[in-house]
Amino acid sequence: MTTETASAVTLPGGEMLAWSDRTDPADDGPLAALVARLVPAGARVLLAGPHGPALLDALAHTRLTCLLRGYPDATAVAGRVDRVLVTGPRGLPAGEEYDVVIAGAGLDAVESVEGEPLGWDALLARLVAAVRPGGDLLLRLDNPLGVHRLVAAESWYAGRGDAEWTVGGVLDTARPANLAQVRERLTAAGMHAGACYAGYPRPDLTTALLAVDELARRTTSGLFDAVLHAACTDGYTGRFVLADPARLAVDALHAGRAADLAPSWLVLARRPAAEPGGAADDAGDPLPRLDRPQDPPPGVGGSDRLPVALVADATAGGTVVEVRDGPQGWHWHRTGVTVPAASADAPYAGRAAAHRDPAAPDGPVPDGRLLRSLLLDGCLRRDTALLRRLLRGYADWLDGQAEQGRLTGAVAVAGADNLVVDGDRWGVLDRGWRADAPLPVDVVLARTLWRFAADLLTGGYAHPWTSTLDVAGLTVLLGGVAGRDFDRAVVEAATERAATAEVSPTDPPPGPRSYQQLREAWLRQREENTRLSALLTWTENLLTSRERALRRAEAKINLMSGSLSYKVGRLALTPARMAKRGARAAKRRARTAIAAKQGEQK
Repeated sequence: MTTETASAVTLPGGEMLAWSDRTDPADDGPLAALVARLVPAGARVLLAGPHGPALLDALAHTRLTCLLRGYPDATAVAGRVDRVLVTGPRGLPAGEEYDVVIAGAGLDAVESVEGEPLGWDALLARLVAAVRPGGDLLLRLDNPLGVHRLVAAESWYAGRGDAEWTVGGVLDTARPANLAQVRERLTAAGMHAGACYAGYPRPDLTTALLAVDELARRTTSGLFDAVLHAACTDGYTGRFVLADPARLAVDALHAGRAADLAPSWLVLARRPAAEPGGAADDAGDPLPRLDRPQDPPPGVGGSDRLPVALVADATAGGTVVEVRDGPQGWHWHRTGVTVPAASADAPYAGRAAAHRDPAAPDGPVPDGRLLRSLLLDGCLRRDTALLRRLLRGYADWLDGQAEQGRLTGAVAVAGADNLVVDGDRWGVLDRGWRADAPLPVDVVLARTLWRFAADLLTGGYAHPWTSTLDVAGLTVLLGGVAGRDFDRAVVEAATERAATAEVSPTDPPPGPRSYQQLREAWLRQREENTRLSALLTWTENLLTSRERALRRAEAKINLMSGSLSYKVGRLALTPARMAKRGARAAKRRARTAIAAKQGEQK
């Protein structure tokens, strides 16, 4: 450790010398993009608790103080910030105030075990006291009834790890258990609660922040549907869970409960500004709510409001994108914030025939419902009329987008999870993908239908067609519903261009290892084994019956060969056979002699 690093670290007491709260480097991307909009240059900022490098980069233009309880974490960030306090909340200097206080890891990560614990309300009061009048507080809280708890394979109350000396839950009345209680606690602490975001997919990994007010108002939004599905699928990939978190989150959206089941919440609040006489100004506005225009918060110019959504796009190298609400509706805006993230392609899509354009232009977000959800709804309700209307409408839309029967750009690679439908209007949500070469319309349609068929069969969804179809067969059938006469050659060409893997209907879906879906896959495998066993039994019975018939025929032949009539008949036939053979030999000799005679005459 250098002298400069050592001089930036202060240990006022209560530090945990061997403890580290290192966070996932892919976390804090959406929070960093939000903070970059809110915090002006030169502001005094207190960063309470552990945060990722993306947030430190977003606050590089401020005078930043970090409050950390672990000394190893302090030495890791000391060279990037102005000051580091290694202590619990009691170690904050009395009377020291900041323009913005950020507790993006929650209050539990602030309190140190080296000293008497303060409790949630006292921790909040200590951070509120560090906010100057007119300043802002960004506070994240875990939801004790979030999606992560509902799908967890392990009991949250059975943990005995080193980091689990505090256990949160609805039984702990000392801490808020829902958003209403959070706002009540903030009001009691002297803060005005403002905008609130729902964080997905896990408390320890937030790749999507969605405005709570908009989640409750736009329950059929194709954008929210796609974001929740992608975030929960990628965030739980490879993890064993009880049920599919993506399915649960999307269902909660349609029921208007996506905010209530969010794994975490991010609340923005403002401390009322003090009047010249010293009294608090109760009219001081908090950070603007998302459902009504107000004065912009610090660092935001003009009349811009806070984003509707902030999403870390794993397919674009971790670039954080915003969705803003403007006079013309929602539109995309790509921020300058990036976080480390592995490339995440759509299920079964190798993207060999496409590439991601990181410089894709910003544009409007089309309204409508997600095509994937509409198709699933039609399959579950056996609504073949709806399926026919959707699939034929999609095929006709592709024809209208094609030039000389071929498609380019984002339309050529958009699947059912990236298309929205609003009446007769169709649109691509994320237009950042580009096809490497123009593709025939039938190939694009077949590839989209193949991906949907794979999701339908591996996900165990009920549908109105026979259960013996494989993925290719169901794709051909869906093509017929769309009014196209596909054959397996077209399907093979489409999957070959997309570099898709071979998928069996008995396979579990990609992503999380859901016990529920694994059980469904086991049931499908059991049905298939039962069918194969029945077929094998039928085949064995057929072979047995044929073998018995053959044995009976052989026995009859043997019986007949030993009878007197058989022997007499054989004796009668023997001279005839010998005469016939003799006649044939004489005929051959005559032909030979005639041929020789003719040869001599020539």
